[in-house]
Amino acid sequence: MSSSSTPPHEGTPHGPDSSEAAPPGYPGLGDEPVNGVRILRAPAVPTAVVRADHVRMATIAGLFDAVFGTAFPAAFARGLKPAGAAFALYTSLTEGADPVADVEIGFPLDGPLIEQLDDEPVEVDGLRVVASVLPAGDVAVTTHLGGYDGLGRAWGEFLAEIGAMGRAPATPFWETYVTDPSPDMDPADLRTDLYCVVRTPDDAA
Repeated sequence: MSSSSTPPHEGTPHGPDSSEAAPPGYPGLGDEPVNGVRILRAPAVPTAVVRADHVRMATIAGLFDAVFGTAFPAAFARGLKPAGAAFALYTSLTEGADPVADVEIGFPLDGPLIEQLDDEPVEVDGLRVVASVLPAGDVAVTTHLGGYDGLGRAWGEFLAEIGAMGRAPATPFWETYVTDPSPDMDPADLRTDLYCVVRTPDDAA
C-alpha cells in the first residue's frame, strides 16, 4: 500500500462530477493518511473473502478472529497471495439496539481467486474462502487514526461529510485495516481507511 495520496483541495466546490481517478495501487491509498474526504472513480478489484450473513455486531469480533486465525492461514498455505491490507465490507447493516450485518471479510487480490487456488475450496470450521469484488464506481474515502472503538464516530462524521459534498452514501461500504494491530502497540497508531460507494442524491434510492 505504497501509492501516493493527495489531500482534497480546500474550498473547492464538491459536486456530482468532482470524482478523481483512483491512485495507482488502489485500493491502497498511499503511505500518508487521507486528509479529509476524497471521492474516487474506482475500478473493480477482485477479492478473496469469507462471507457471513446476519451477524450480530456485538459478536462480530469473534468472527474476525476465526476468519483471520483459521480460514485465511489455510488459504495462504494453499498459495493465496493478498495484494493489500485486510478489509471488512458490509452489504447490509440494520439499525437499532442490536444491529445485524451481512459482511465479507478478506483481502484484495491482483487477479481472480481462481487463478491462485485450484478448484478445491478452502473451508475451515464452516468458513469458506470465496471470490468477490470491491465495486467499481464513485467511492468516497477517508482515514481514521486511532483505536477501533472510535470507528463508530468516524463513520458518522464520514457519512455526514459525504452529504455535505452533494452526494449520498450507498452500499456497500467497507473499512481497510492498514495497520496490523499487535498487543503491545499504541491504539493511537492504528490506521483504518474507510470507503463508501456514493451516488448523486436522485440515484441513491
